[in-house]
Amino acid sequence: ETTSVGAAISACEKAGQWKAALQLFSVMLQSQMQSDIICFHAAISACEKASRWKEALHVFCVMERSRLQLNEISFSAALSAYEKGGEWERALLIFAAMARSKVEANRITFNAAISACGRGSEWERALQVFGSAAQFKVEANTITFNAVISACEESSKWESALHIISVMLRSTLESDTITLNAATSACGNGREWQKALVFFHSMWQRQVELDSITAGAVVSACERG
Repeated sequence: ETTSVGAAISACEKAGQWKAALQLFSVMLQSQMQSDIICFHAAISACEKASRWKEALHVFCVMERSRLQLNEISFSAALSAYEKGGEWERALLIFAAMARSKVEANRITFNAAISACGRGSEWERALQVFGSAAQFKVEANTITFNAVISACEESSKWESALHIISVMLRSTLESDTITLNAATSACGNGREWQKALVFFHSMWQRQVELDSITAGAVVSACERG
């Protein structure tokens, strides 16, 4: 019976029907039916995809109070919801709880934690999480770098943003439009128009796709310089 309910919740999640998913989830709890972690994950995912992060976090709290063994999918789902809700403090609490639960952090959880800090203008904490990736044997990817660069750039910490960008460019990772836009914007904030042009030329050589935001950021950087 639990399997059929879980399948129904998953079907609602895939169809974007978060209300139906929560209704099924509530019926499962009220009937005192033995639940499994897949039901919880599907309900959280349904809410998170619909940007209903408060509802997603409610399901996570219920899951925490249950006797189920949480795994990396559980924590990743909660971190993603907190990130979208701009709840950086709670995101970091979940991130710390992973270690206490002996659940290995992965790239998804790191990226979500960094993005949550960025949304909360907590650029220093974003850098701290970014710096701890090696300790957890997590290899940063383009999304990881973009998240921490954006966190620094949005807090007007252009020097830190440019340092992270230079580290990224020395790596084998592929830069993208988000990287370029954050780089040129950071240069503009620091009145470093020459660096903005260098980044622009470097990205152009790497055949990174440019957009109107890129052009606007380069022009703005040159005007400020």
